[in-house]
Amino acid sequence: MSTPKIKCGVVGVGSLGQHHARIYASLPSAELAGIFETNDARAAEICGRFNCRRFTSLEELGEVCDAVSVVVPTDRHAEVALPLLAKGCHLLIEKPICASLSDAEKVLAAAQTAGVLVQVGHIEHFNPVMGFLEKEVSEPKFISAERLAPFTPRGTEVGVVLDLMIHDIGIVLQLVKSPVAKIDSVGVSVLSKTEDIASARIQFANGCVANLNTSRMSLKKVREIRVFQPSGYFSFDFMNQTGHLVRKSGMLEYAGKLMSGAIKPGDLSCVPVEPVPLEKGEPLALELAHFVDSVAKAKQPKVGGALGKSALEVAIAITEQIRAGSR
Repeated sequence: MSTPKIKCGVVGVGSLGQHHARIYASLPSAELAGIFETNDARAAEICGRFNCRRFTSLEELGEVCDAVSVVVPTDRHAEVALPLLAKGCHLLIEKPICASLSDAEKVLAAAQTAGVLVQVGHIEHFNPVMGFLEKEVSEPKFISAERLAPFTPRGTEVGVVLDLMIHDIGIVLQLVKSPVAKIDSVGVSVLSKTEDIASARIQFANGCVANLNTSRMSLKKVREIRVFQPSGYFSFDFMNQTGHLVRKSGMLEYAGKLMSGAIKPGDLSCVPVEPVPLEKGEPLALELAHFVDSVAKAKQPKVGGALGKSALEVAIAITEQIRAGSR
């Protein structure tokens, strides 16, 4: 007997939501039951492209679907999630889980009452780069992350911390696994009403420090991270899924040659840089496949509501600190 497919839906099929629809339509274990979209032309386009149904209300969508992706502006997450949870739908809510902690708490309480799963769309946790780091990073001492993007009106209902930096906040929380001890942050508004450029230094109780720099005013896209631990350091590009490591033994060898005069300062040709082979994959496809599998097997997802809420707490603390400083 074949396993029944998980009936999936998508609320909001804009620039990102359309890809949720595309992937659900292609997953062998899922069936794209339909969408909820307020824009008539967009709804017709997506339904025609993926041969699915357009539902006229969230409640109607919730009646039919087992699992739904919530891909609407952050300030509408709770408004969309709560009716679907009331219908018993498992949810994948795009990051951040909500725009406020009070909304996040309402959503998670409703999910617990309904006995359903909530996965939060911290997509980088499904990037092959993160898969490698989770296996190899054991004692991080210093983390530096940079995330830059060109300006776009999409996402400006929240500041750049909740829009972009929250990706890296979720990453460092997962890698460091220690309570946050102190946060120092700065930020400025350029084009939107909220901060468009932000920098945060997060100190953890175990001594690790993470420096996060984010901008949505860049002329290019950058998604890079460097992690230093006693055994050496890793440098990775999330966007291109490439990276390398330099072992401590290699740096010691370099230092020895430098001190003996065998090489000149700045000559890094003798430092053994090891490329890290990664099996590349589409993070969103991996994320949605994991969500569908979690629903099918009734198991907690890799990025559940607890991590989503923790990342939101740190992001809001950074945002409030920036805005207090600007006043």
